[in-house]
Amino acid sequence: MKDDLPLQPWAKELLDKRRADNSKDNPDAHCLPMGFLQFHNHPEPRKMIQTSNLLVIIYEANSGLRQIYMDGRKLPNKDKVEPWYYGYSVGHWEGDTLVVETTGFMDGQWLDVRGSPMTDEAKVTEKFRRPNYGSLEIEITVDDPKAYTKPWTVKVNQRILSDTELIEFICEDRDAGHYVGTSK
Repeated sequence: MKDDLPLQPWAKELLDKRRADNSKDNPDAHCLPMGFLQFHNHPEPRKMIQTSNLLVIIYEANSGLRQIYMDGRKLPNKDKVEPWYYGYSVGHWEGDTLVVETTGFMDGQWLDVRGSPMTDEAKVTEKFRRPNYGSLEIEITVDDPKAYTKPWTVKVNQRILSDTELIEFICEDRDAGHYVGTSK
């Protein structure tokens, strides 16, 4: 983003701490599910499988899995759904654009690789569009009033690799504390 994210004061303090710690507590470094937006910029591929009522995204990285319900249901109330790392997603088509809304996130997560916070109040709206053969454009809006002073939007462009296979991804947590040169 041209300017930094519109962080609430506590969220800026937390992000600054995560940066000062060289991201040693990044969940991805500990074989835990990575930040929701981290998948959109991660270099490892993903596979999207669509049926008439469900879209499943399988991420090679950390064997991540998202289910996007395409059967016309609405997002459930916060108290009606168990919080998940990747939230609860519903999608629908608006012309040639797939619109996916996600809520129901676990509190206290990393949104991205740099450690931007995400809370259980977040709502993420993704707009997937194929502007041409071989390209995927994703517009992502994050509305998390607990962590940010206003909603914000980014756009990610990806290449589509058809007829490819995902490989098995195995993560081995080896105490990331030593990665940043900590000593006693």
